[in-house]
Amino acid sequence: MRAVHQTLDGEPKILADPIVAKLVDVDTLEPSWLTPILGHPFAKQWRAGFLVRSRYAEDCLAAAAVRGVSQYLILGAGLDTFAYRQPGWAATIHIFELDHPATQSFKRERLAKSNIAPPGNLTFLPIDFETTSLRQVLSSTKFRFDHAAFCAWLGVTQYLTDSAIDATLTFLLSLPRGSEIVFSFILPQEDLSGVEADAVATAVRKSAEVGEPWLSRFRPPELIARLRRMGFSEVFHFTPEEADARYLKDRQDGLTGRHGEQSMRAVV
Repeated sequence: MRAVHQTLDGEPKILADPIVAKLVDVDTLEPSWLTPILGHPFAKQWRAGFLVRSRYAEDCLAAAAVRGVSQYLILGAGLDTFAYRQPGWAATIHIFELDHPATQSFKRERLAKSNIAPPGNLTFLPIDFETTSLRQVLSSTKFRFDHAAFCAWLGVTQYLTDSAIDATLTFLLSLPRGSEIVFSFILPQEDLSGVEADAVATAVRKSAEVGEPWLSRFRPPELIARLRRMGFSEVFHFTPEEADARYLKDRQDGLTGRHGEQSMRAVV
């Protein structure tokens, strides 16, 4: 979605990403997977959702950096490209990309093929969130458990069990005050309607076909209450209305927001 945005959509870009097209060759993607998504009536809202969640997380990271946060955890990093197009202010931030070993291996192969050298402030860490703790994986690195960290967790929670989600949030709560996480979540199917409900059902089916079933979905009020019970000092629900006003207002390319995937920001 981010790669398509660079050429298909207008200016200004929601997320300017000159790297992603080097990692994903859109022309060679499997048509049976891509066509139902890009050709769906909900395609533009779908694409906007991917872009907005990444842009929001990076904007929150920038604000955290101003406050002195110097560690960035990208959980389920996938083909995230922040480290390879990082702005000057990120040079003092230690970036950790954590993902499933197979996904991370694929990404590193694509980086090497495109002659993109990982920056010196980046550490790759393979992890299976269902079986391995973040603390265990980070203990073998230069991660400072006594320093605050910013964490982005995008497009991941729907693939995890409730216990794995709880373990990740509990780990973040063990970090110093001022640490925070921005993560996306999917609403239950019964809370969706019309073309979006059909689009999400398509995504669920396609994910299951490749062995990645959706396991967890949340309603915002219940998720907010859960985060507060866990002990987060501040919880911010980034609503679809706020997303539209901040990133999608007055666009001429038809990109509009979606309802079924939303973002939450929680501060230790």
